[in-house]
Amino acid sequence: MFELMRNVLLIFIEATCCRIFFETFGEIRRKGWINFIQALLLLGSMCFYSYGLSEYFVLRQIVAISVFSVFMLWHVKISLKKSFALAILFDALLLAMDYLIYLISKWFSLSSESLGQQYAIGLTLASLLAKVILFFIVLIIRKQFGKKSMEMMLDTEWLRFLFFPVFTIAAISAMLSVFGYVQTVEQANLLFVIAFGMIGMNIVVFYLINDVVKREVQMHENKVLQIQAKNQLEMYRSISENFDNLKRRTHEFKNQILCIESLLDKRQYSKLEEYVKKIYGSLNNEPDAINTNNVIINAILNTKYQEADAKGIVFVFRVNDLSGLKIKDEDVVTILANLLNNAIEACETCEDKKIIRFKFVKEDDMIIIAVKNTFNYDVVYENGEIKSTKISNVAEHGVGIKNVLKIIEKYDGAYVIEDKNKEFFFSIIIPA
Repeated sequence: MFELMRNVLLIFIEATCCRIFFETFGEIRRKGWINFIQALLLLGSMCFYSYGLSEYFVLRQIVAISVFSVFMLWHVKISLKKSFALAILFDALLLAMDYLIYLISKWFSLSSESLGQQYAIGLTLASLLAKVILFFIVLIIRKQFGKKSMEMMLDTEWLRFLFFPVFTIAAISAMLSVFGYVQTVEQANLLFVIAFGMIGMNIVVFYLINDVVKREVQMHENKVLQIQAKNQLEMYRSISENFDNLKRRTHEFKNQILCIESLLDKRQYSKLEEYVKKIYGSLNNEPDAINTNNVIINAILNTKYQEADAKGIVFVFRVNDLSGLKIKDEDVVTILANLLNNAIEACETCEDKKIIRFKFVKEDDMIIIAVKNTFNYDVVYENGEIKSTKISNVAEHGVGIKNVLKIIEKYDGAYVIEDKNKEFFFSIIIPA
C-alpha cells in the first residue's frame, strides 16, 4: 500500500510538470472544473501505462507520448503537430530523469539485497530528487519560452522564486547522503513526508505566483485599454473641433464671397484689393497646416502642431500622401499620440532649444515614422530597454512606449531608439 501511494505521488508530480510544460507554449482552453477532470484523467492514464505496460518499454513510450499529446491538445490551445512534438520532448525529459535515478542508485549503491528496508528509502529519495530536478528544468523552460504572463516577472524575481526548487534539491540530496543511518520506520516516514512536502510546497508556490502574475497582467491590460481609450477620445475631440472649425470657415467664406461681389459691383477696386490681402493673410494663419490626405492623421498632427506652437516649440515636419494607409486607425492614434505627447512634454523642460522634428512618409513600400526632440533630463531605462522619456508618472508613460512597441511588432516592423547630445530619437519602419 505504501509503495502504491509513493508511486502515485511520483506520477502526480510528473503530471503536474507535464501541464506546466505544455502551458508554457499555449493558453489554457477552458477554465474551471474541466481542468480538474483533465488532471484526474491524465493522472489515471499515466498510472495505467506505468503499471500495465511496465514490462513493454517501447510500447509504454508510444502510449505515454500519445497520452501527453491527446490530453494536452485538449487542455492547451496548440496544434496537433506541436502537441505531438512537445509530447516527445517531455517524454525525453522523463527518460532522462529515469536515467538520472539509475545513476543516483549506482552512486549510493542502492541495492535491495544489501540494504533491505533502507533500499525503499534511498530509491524514493532518488526518485524525488529526479522529479524536483524535472520541475526545475520545466521552470527554466517556462522562463525562456513563457507567454506574456511570465514577462511581468523580472530576472531578480525569478531568481528569488527559483530558490525554492534549488533549496529542495539540496535538501533531498542531503537526505540521500544520510539515509543509511535510518533505523526505524518512523524515521523513514518522516523523511518521506518532508521530501514530498517540500516538493508539494514548490508546486503550491508556483501556482500562487502564477495567479498573482496573471492578475498583474490583467491590471496591466486594463491600464493599456484606459490609455488607448484616452488617446482615441482625444482624437475624436480633435476631429470634432476640426469639423466645427470647417463649418465656421465655410460660413465665413460665403460671407467673404458676398462682400467681394458687392465690392466688384460697386467697382471699389482699391478696397477690394485691401480686403483680399486681408483675407489671404488670415488664410495663412489657419491652424490646419498639415494635410496628408488622411483624416485621422491630419486631426492628430494638426492638434499636436497647434499645441506645440502654443508652448513655444518649433515643430518641423515632413509628410506625404498617406491615403490608403494599411495601419488601423486605432494603432495610428496609439503611435502618434504617445510619441508626440512624449516629445512635447520633453521639449517643455528645455530652457532654450525647443524643437520637434517629425517625419511620416510612405515611400519605397515602407512606412517611416520618426520623431526627434530635444530634452533636458535622463532617459529612464530598465533591463536594457527604454522605460520612459519622462520624469513624471513614469509607470504610465512606460506603458505607452510598450504599446507602441507591440504595434510595431504586430505589423512586422522595426524601430531604433537613441538619445545623445540632449536629443531623443525614435524611428519606426513598417512594411507598407
